[in-house]
Amino acid sequence: MSSSNTRDPRGQTIPHVRRKWLALVFIVTAQLMVVLDGTIVNIALPAAQADLGFSDHDRQWVVTAYALAFGSLLLIGGRVADLFGQKRAFLIGLVGFAGASVLGGLAPSLGLLIAARAGQGVFGALLAPAALSLISTTFTDSKERAKAFGAFSAVAASGGALGLLFGGVLTEYLSWNWCMFVNVAFAAIAVAGAAVLVPNEVPTARPRLDVLGAVTVTAGLVALVYGAARVETAGWTDALTVGSLLVGVVLVALFVLVERRTSHPLLPLHILLHRDRGGSLLVLTLINLGLFGLFLFLTYYLQVTLRFSALETGFAFLPLPLGIIVGANLLSGLLLPRVGPRLMAVSGTAIAAGGLLILQTLAVDSAYAAVVLPALAVIGLGVGLMYPAAISTGTLGVATEDAGAASAAVNMAQQVGGSIGTAVLSSIYGSAVAGYLSGHTGTRGLANEAAVHGYHVTFAVAAIALLSASLVSALLVRNTGDPTGAADEAPAPVAIH
Repeated sequence: MSSSNTRDPRGQTIPHVRRKWLALVFIVTAQLMVVLDGTIVNIALPAAQADLGFSDHDRQWVVTAYALAFGSLLLIGGRVADLFGQKRAFLIGLVGFAGASVLGGLAPSLGLLIAARAGQGVFGALLAPAALSLISTTFTDSKERAKAFGAFSAVAASGGALGLLFGGVLTEYLSWNWCMFVNVAFAAIAVAGAAVLVPNEVPTARPRLDVLGAVTVTAGLVALVYGAARVETAGWTDALTVGSLLVGVVLVALFVLVERRTSHPLLPLHILLHRDRGGSLLVLTLINLGLFGLFLFLTYYLQVTLRFSALETGFAFLPLPLGIIVGANLLSGLLLPRVGPRLMAVSGTAIAAGGLLILQTLAVDSAYAAVVLPALAVIGLGVGLMYPAAISTGTLGVATEDAGAASAAVNMAQQVGGSIGTAVLSSIYGSAVAGYLSGHTGTRGLANEAAVHGYHVTFAVAAIALLSASLVSALLVRNTGDPTGAADEAPAPVAIH
């Protein structure tokens, strides 16, 4: 055995302690790139629309194309990482994501921009589960695992807010194209470090890919995300919207039946049926259902009601990632090994819900420092406490050959929850605004008053989603876990290069 390596409790060869912490830096850099891309494009959209000349109706597809590809292919990406090696999948995902970003930045038309965004989603679906599974299989000691997932969770949870800041700066001082080109820098750094520091684990046993499961779950998730994306523009009663959602539910149910019968499932059901992991996945779904809309609606409030510029809006969100860093890195790493995941998840979601309730005091002329700043700081602190516990528990105790599938399930819970949550909250917001306008006579500031009323209702519903996540954590997530991360089943033979 090389002096640069050691053995973990499962008997696997893992990097020397210093080497694996350096590897974590580059894995987290890759995750930051993926998460940033989810919101950085939102800030760039108005400038891209003016440059390429597409309509308001068409602009949603710049966002939807990414969500469709990313959300629907996550399980396949996770299983491919299991079958062909997590490091290999990680590097291919990085290079592909960077290439699609260059294509998007150079796009001369809406069609090519949409194609590039879909390409980012495809490679992101390979990259994201590979990154999470690399951390899951490398950090098995409970204290190290808490710190590693704290760093990963801080990026995963705060990257959206940082994307708004990056988008504002790049759009303001360069051009919208640089919101795509910036991914190349992140990818180059991550590739250079990961190629040297991340161990190359290639399973010697490669079962067949579950083709029927892949087809049913991909088609089902595409239908669900597409249906959810149509709600904002077409409404819940639109025939295509309802049909897409129903088809999605049927196909996902069929996928579960397929997974029960196949000998080489795309998503082994024991990953979902394990009490702690299943509970954590449900918690992550509810959290993202409540929080995904925060960026969208608070951006509208800051820019439309308070008249902030894109750059000012980006800086206005900074208390959120700062709060997450404090919760995830300074507090969670210390508390999680001592108090366990249940208390961290219950308290974190409750604190974040309290931050959303602070936003009930929003007014047309609110001072940012009096309402928005403390609300974002409290939400960030709560998310920082909760996310490491939920993500770590969602992948805890999974066999090495299933690490990619479990990591994909964690990412999928967040993506599907966020997509559906944005659709639901958008519909609730629209109904609240329409109801307010119909019940009040016209005044000079009626539109802004109606918008603020809509924000109150929307953030209240989001707080209910987070309180529901707190209840689920209390009921399903146990306060103890396997401190070594021992697998459910014996791991498949692994070759370390």
